[in-house]
Amino acid sequence: MMTRSTRALATAAASLIILAGAPASAQPAPAAPPPAAAPAPAAIAPATGPYMRIAPAGDILATLEASGQFKIFVQAAQATNIATILKTQPNITVFAPPDSAFASLPAGKLAELQKNIPELQKLVTYHIVNTHITSAQVIGHAATSIPSVATLPVALSGEGGKMTVNGANVLQADVTASNGVIFVIDQVLQPGAAPPAAPAPK
Repeated sequence: MMTRSTRALATAAASLIILAGAPASAQPAPAAPPPAAAPAPAAIAPATGPYMRIAPAGDILATLEASGQFKIFVQAAQATNIATILKTQPNITVFAPPDSAFASLPAGKLAELQKNIPELQKLVTYHIVNTHITSAQVIGHAATSIPSVATLPVALSGEGGKMTVNGANVLQADVTASNGVIFVIDQVLQPGAAPPAAPAPK
């Protein structure tokens, strides 16, 4: 039997699926702009220190920048023309990996991504969902997959009293910025490991 929280999250997921076929007058998920035709940015070495909790500092982009712990993710967003979405698109959710999370990527993977702008854009948009999610909608419930801006689904689970995103632990939830919410996660989400899409609503 679906609880009110489960039903709310399922409704949000269903509305995103329906939006894909909605007319132009509807409010669709923000389309990722063409990748920036610019040289690959200078590499930033992944941090290895402990994560420090962050506080809202305006919009999502400003909040991540003010923390100083998301330099790689912010740089990737800027290099792929996604920074504007993080700054101005309303009611979005961002699963943000701090610099320390990039240390767990395979050797050479980050440098490879920074040279491949289309793939880097796909990675960044896979961390963005075009709906406002709260931990209260997830905690205590089984995994539910919802579409990301990259069009691939992410799986949110609240089993065992904790929230995970594709198996990545949420280090800090519900950081409310002026245009959406941030969930800090301890891993970089991989589009190639996306879970199965949620079935279409009947």
